[in-house]
Amino acid sequence: MPRYDLAGRTALVTGAASGIGLATATALAENGCAVAINFLPGDPRGPEAVARLRAAGGTAVEAPGAIGRGEEAAMVEAAVAALGRLDLLVNNAGTPGVTQTVAPNELDRITDDLWDAVLDTNLVGLFRVTRAAVPALRAVRGAVVSIASVAGQGSRGSSMAYAASKAGVIALTKHLARGLGPEIRVNAVAPGAVDSTWQIEWTAAQREQSIANAPLGRRCTPEDIAEAILFLGCAGAMVTGQTLTVDGGLTL
Repeated sequence: MPRYDLAGRTALVTGAASGIGLATATALAENGCAVAINFLPGDPRGPEAVARLRAAGGTAVEAPGAIGRGEEAAMVEAAVAALGRLDLLVNNAGTPGVTQTVAPNELDRITDDLWDAVLDTNLVGLFRVTRAAVPALRAVRGAVVSIASVAGQGSRGSSMAYAASKAGVIALTKHLARGLGPEIRVNAVAPGAVDSTWQIEWTAAQREQSIANAPLGRRCTPEDIAEAILFLGCAGAMVTGQTLTVDGGLTL
């Protein structure tokens, strides 16, 4: 992974107790960035992640708060206060809302509760976090990187509710880039198949098929996605309003 000189810079990563969020927070800390780790209140993995980053010589603080439940503004304010400033917001927190995939023709399984759970976390909560972070980001000409998905670009995801939420993230990224420039850059990363802590119980056959369909011959790792996030958030000075697909060519 490329190295960046992030000494003196700070970041807030939502959903950072595991998976892509933790890999991103770890990469940021390894490059000298002070990181606020957001996690669900009561999830022991959050404090454990902070402790590991500190033990490795990094600077990390806890930023508990449930995304999509109205706690976003208070969480962001507390994180910024603990960090002293905010250079980068990584909107990673998300949920599929299900543990097994829902086929497009299974409309009866797309309940109102599923829509609410997925949209509130993946899209509405993401917007609230970003809105709350804007004053701090604007003060230092910072950046936002959100996690979309190839499902939001038309590929089949865990459900149409999930796909719709991620399509919303892609659209929102463009509108935020227009509205927050020139002070704040806003981009997104659309991962393909990722071997990560996730609620979807993929079968061995599904995993093998995703590998067979990818020209690069493997599934993504959280670190692959983190590398793209760091580029968009810490470099790419003239990149905004874009969604970078990182899927090993799976969607080709």
